[in-house]
Amino acid sequence: MVAATHTLHGDEDLAQSEAVVVRFAGDSGDGMQLTGGQFTLSTALAGNDLATFPDFPAEIRAPQGTTFGVSAFQINFGSAAIETAGDQPDVLVAMNPAALKVNVEALREGGLIIADSGEFSKRNLAKAGYEVNPLEDGSLARWQLLAFDISARTLEAVKDFGLSNKEALRSKNMWTLGLALWMFDRDRQPIIDWLKTKFAKKPEIAEANIAALNAGHAYGETAEIGGHVKQQHIAPAPAEPGLYRTVTGAESLAVGLVAGARLAGLPMFFGSYPITPASPLLHHLSRLKEFGITTFQAEDEIAAICAALGASYAGSLGVTSSSGPGIALKTEAIGLAVMTELPLVIVNSQRGGPSTGLPTKTEQSDLYQAVYGRNGDAPLPVIAAASPADAFDCAIEACRIATRYMTPVMLLTDGYIANAAEPWKVPDMGEYAEFPVEFATAPEGDFTVKPYARNEDGARPWIKPGTPGLEHRIGGIEKAPETGDIDYSPKAHSLMTAQRAEKIANVADSIPDQDVCLGENGGKLAIVGWGSTFGPIHQAVRRARKQGMDVAHIHIRHIWPFPKNLGDLLRSYDRIIVPEMNMGQLKTMLRDQFLVDAQPLNKVSGQPFRIAELEKAIVEALS
Repeated sequence: MVAATHTLHGDEDLAQSEAVVVRFAGDSGDGMQLTGGQFTLSTALAGNDLATFPDFPAEIRAPQGTTFGVSAFQINFGSAAIETAGDQPDVLVAMNPAALKVNVEALREGGLIIADSGEFSKRNLAKAGYEVNPLEDGSLARWQLLAFDISARTLEAVKDFGLSNKEALRSKNMWTLGLALWMFDRDRQPIIDWLKTKFAKKPEIAEANIAALNAGHAYGETAEIGGHVKQQHIAPAPAEPGLYRTVTGAESLAVGLVAGARLAGLPMFFGSYPITPASPLLHHLSRLKEFGITTFQAEDEIAAICAALGASYAGSLGVTSSSGPGIALKTEAIGLAVMTELPLVIVNSQRGGPSTGLPTKTEQSDLYQAVYGRNGDAPLPVIAAASPADAFDCAIEACRIATRYMTPVMLLTDGYIANAAEPWKVPDMGEYAEFPVEFATAPEGDFTVKPYARNEDGARPWIKPGTPGLEHRIGGIEKAPETGDIDYSPKAHSLMTAQRAEKIANVADSIPDQDVCLGENGGKLAIVGWGSTFGPIHQAVRRARKQGMDVAHIHIRHIWPFPKNLGDLLRSYDRIIVPEMNMGQLKTMLRDQFLVDAQPLNKVSGQPFRIAELEKAIVEALS
């Protein structure tokens, strides 16, 4: 994918553009996320490949018109493969001065600004920190500028519906969406149908929004906008035949957990407590009761994980989720899951930290917390999703490992993956191997209950409470090997600690060898990533290889234990760079485990990597 270099301005043939990046930005009350979401729907229906990046403030309602309250939604769409939401927007829709100020420097030079001049009042300019109106002082000369009074045109469009000015202006985002739909030759009907459904109980609101949508579209068709804007049709992206839908990471993860529980043959219990950006998982799973899913919103994080662990003890697949601060609160119960050796899936949707940190921004700084962050030697498997669609398969894998090895499993996503969207080919579930659980039953004749006897994987049996003849002791106190009786002796603790660690190490026996996503096995440079850095790394490596550079992309899903061949693979490269949205956590783990000279490339701004940042690092490493 190459972002368009001459999008929406001049006299060039715009149909040749492979991809376009559009950013909608406004006050957090302007409905930018909704606008972006509906534009994403229309883009998916048009058959384009796409990736999105919602970016919104942490405050519930920051002061209106201030830079603190700016909400943005970026979408990259095109006729070729799209891996990221785009480095730089080609088009910026700015609904007020604050939105312009926060986002304009991200716009590529020569890009298009569409601004609502009706919001550039003296008061709003002052709130955004402008001394003079940027629409009039020539400071935006580096870009194409289209400024007109969207607010006034919205009021005109909905005047027949008897709404107050405040209510009418809530349709402003639909007017803007209508213009965007015209600009990119999109069908309005799916949006109209959605509005009628959303406001079924308030038809006058639905009709006002539809009128605003149609008015924005008509403005594009009929107004003398000039050379800045021409209607552009972007051809559908080639795709394998099949059924597709657009998913966010949270949606993909929810469906994947349901699929994992089904493949294990278990009912699922999801215990959670609301926290950004993990809450959408609870919202999606609560709508899937028909698949044997029980959802429980607990009074706090500790209650949520303890309820999930109790469900696993009772014979369900227990799942809990949170973000870094909530995972910290769950830590003691995670240790209990390690000690009792019960299956539990723990989802960590990472955000910027520490403490409250950056609640709505993305980061990868919980890797140490996932791998090491418990008292005592308490290892557990850790896997990381690379994209919204990849979260589906990662959820299934987490369920498989948890039930096969009788262990809690940490599944890492982040704020970007949770909220971003991309097309997903709905898989044929007949292609997925089942991993049905077998609960222990009492053997015939005389026997001694051995709840901590181990199979070839090192896993203990899963005994449902109440199973006749298999009554046993369970809890967080150290146990005697096999019998599970309380045993404080040095020998028992040493042996049980070693057995728990060996069991987790055995997980490597049932995971695939590490592959090379792009490039050769061995060479001058490997870019090694994990999690949501996949897209920008992949694009940067692809571009570098087209220029003849000897560089490969390795992306690790199984963070702990690592794939068995990873050390030899890494040692086959002269140099290793590890891009991470933290201060170098995977880099340190790779150095520790394999004694390789992995070099960090760190970013902790709350924003994803840009392709250009990685391209620069590749060039510098190979020069």
